Amino acid sequence: MKKNSLLIIIFSLLLMLAACSEGESSEKEKGNGNKGGEKSIIFATTSDVVGLSPILMNDSVSANATEHLYEQLFKLNGDTMEIEPLLAESYENPDELTWTIKLKKDISFHDGTPFNAEAVKYTFEKLRDPATAAPRASLMEPIDTITVIDEHTIEIKTLYPYGPFLATLSHTNAAIVSPTADQKQDLMREPVGTGPYKFVSWTPGDQVVMAANEDYWGGKPEMDKFTIKVVPEISTAISMLQAGEVQFIDNLPTEQIERLEGMGNINIEKKEGTTIYYLTFNHAKDRNKDPDFRKAVASAIDRDAFISKLNGLGVRSDSILGPKVFGYDESADKAGTPYDVEAAKALVEKNGYGKEPIKLLTANRSNFILMAEIVQAQLTEAGFKVQIESMEWATFLDTARAGEYDLTFLSWANVTADGSEMFYPNFHSDNVGSSNRSHYSNAEFDKLVDASRSTIDQDERKNYLEQANKLMLDEDVAVVMNHGFVTAALNKEYSGLQLDPNGKWYITDVTRK
Repeated sequence: MKKNSLLIIIFSLLLMLAACSEGESSEKEKGNGNKGGEKSIIFATTSDVVGLSPILMNDSVSANATEHLYEQLFKLNGDTMEIEPLLAESYENPDELTWTIKLKKDISFHDGTPFNAEAVKYTFEKLRDPATAAPRASLMEPIDTITVIDEHTIEIKTLYPYGPFLATLSHTNAAIVSPTADQKQDLMREPVGTGPYKFVSWTPGDQVVMAANEDYWGGKPEMDKFTIKVVPEISTAISMLQAGEVQFIDNLPTEQIERLEGMGNINIEKKEGTTIYYLTFNHAKDRNKDPDFRKAVASAIDRDAFISKLNGLGVRSDSILGPKVFGYDESADKAGTPYDVEAAKALVEKNGYGKEPIKLLTANRSNFILMAEIVQAQLTEAGFKVQIESMEWATFLDTARAGEYDLTFLSWANVTADGSEMFYPNFHSDNVGSSNRSHYSNAEFDKLVDASRSTIDQDERKNYLEQANKLMLDEDVAVVMNHGFVTAALNKEYSGLQLDPNGKWYITDVTRK
């Protein structure tokens, strides 16, 4: 009897161990995106979303979510860099001020509201209404009138011929919202679009959860569940990626590339992008208005020394408009002031530029800090006195906007990949004190940029942009540090991640082995 009892106890323990092992296996499967046959994928981000309404949000983290929940009339083809219809079926220009857009039929928002011309008119009217205080209301600035012709045709008239209009309509913030939902709830917290994924929940500081849209007009996505998980430390996010607890991350830090390349369970994906990182002067300050001072600074900067630290994630070009941006011409690649520290030293000594200290403002982000430290050393070698002031991102942007600096580093994602949409927000005098943090004001430059925006002849537009680019390089308005890459690290079990040069990515076509 004792022997039988012992056998029973041993057998029971074995059953318990098997059950625990099965439980652990289930938890592991859950982390790897497999739960009860449900296919899921988790993206780790170091920052939380700000909100989920394309009309009111204006940050890249929120855009990662809204790009899967909503859609625009047009989209940028990441391979050809051409603007193509998305919710639009086609368009015509009966004259240079009129855009007649035919919409796709038989599409509904997630709440069942029909997608039609009224929804487009509602979205654009709200986006440009001053009462809305939309951060990107300027996208609608060229519009004069919006008229519904019929259920699936809308006519938009502009105040002047506006060449980048289709690119504007492909912008994240020009996505179409459900009028029904917008009138009864806060889309920043309860989003409703036409996209491949539907909103499930948002736990601030933790995660956003989305589910595949079973009725998506483009076909149901393979992944049933998509989660954006907040992991404040990038090193922790990489560890979670290695452990299979998350499936991908983006914007790979250059200092972590070697670690990521040594991980056997991920693939690193990268594509030459539209993002630019540049040093700029505060052009409102008298010293910075001196062409010799700007020439001395530009001559002292060895951009190759910075790019060599990027582990292959930077493109070297003097051009303000990068290789993936409309208006770029390869002749501008080497048209900036070349590195010549002896020439810089001579200008500093001749003009006494080393007597007054320079406040070099930077954001406390890894690549910005790296740029600041390298440039500080190079300017010091040329005889300048440079003091770095670092601050967190939001405060940095406000400080730069207020002009409380001498030199600073700025970046621009170029979401529309259009040169006009790089020059106008960042350097046109209309935007000094707002998006023009360089405080640059030049009537000749303004005329060229205005001309590039006020014609629908694309060859003419490119010519004006090339001239504006050359003017900036001749006057050392800014010093390009590098043009960026779009990067992601994806678990090898998954494939089909769409990575676009403008920094957007999509999981709609992602599959798992």
